[in-house]
Amino acid sequence: MSYKKDFIKFMCEAGVLTFGDFTLKSGRKAPYFINTGNYKTGEHITKLGEFYVQCMAENGLDPDVLFGPAYKGIPLCVSVAISAYAEMNKSYNYCFNRKEAKDHGEGGVMVGYKLKDGDNVVIIEDVITAGTAIRETIPILKEAADVNIQAVIISVDRMEKGKTDKSAVEEVYEQFGIKVFPIVTVEDIIDAIEDGTIEGKEYLTAMKEYRKTYGI
Repeated sequence: MSYKKDFIKFMCEAGVLTFGDFTLKSGRKAPYFINTGNYKTGEHITKLGEFYVQCMAENGLDPDVLFGPAYKGIPLCVSVAISAYAEMNKSYNYCFNRKEAKDHGEGGVMVGYKLKDGDNVVIIEDVITAGTAIRETIPILKEAADVNIQAVIISVDRMEKGKTDKSAVEEVYEQFGIKVFPIVTVEDIIDAIEDGTIEGKEYLTAMKEYRKTYGI
């Protein structure tokens, strides 16, 4: 489990996990923010892929295809494919979508591996807050082929209520039967602050209050 603490430290060092006073897209006021757009070096993207591979291994996932939803999922998917080959000598097929269909050449919205009926797919994402991106991704995959979506891997599970009193992760499983595996959860982050793995004890009260208000 030590890779989880290493990942939390890595997010802080990369400026991806920060603490303060933030207004989220949902309108909620949060004491922490996760911005995966702050991964910006070769070192960052290499290490990031390694953490995703560790999460896949921990959860026994060995798909036929890795899929990265545009846009943030694209570099994530590629980094995981590279790390899986470098670390495990495992060469995964991978693909991702365009936001707009290409109207020339081969056309279409998909780039990379051409999905086939029966392929087991793992979706590589950054975070899930409301589950909107996953709901948009599933039809894209199903339109390409009759694939089996094995799981979704995300960086962080915020463990917040989605459109109901259940979390977005729980809603995705209930609606689509797809399990979502996070590298870490917000509870792991709180634990990391408490045990001194990362700085931020001054935000503990706010973190716990936020969990009490919006968490599941």
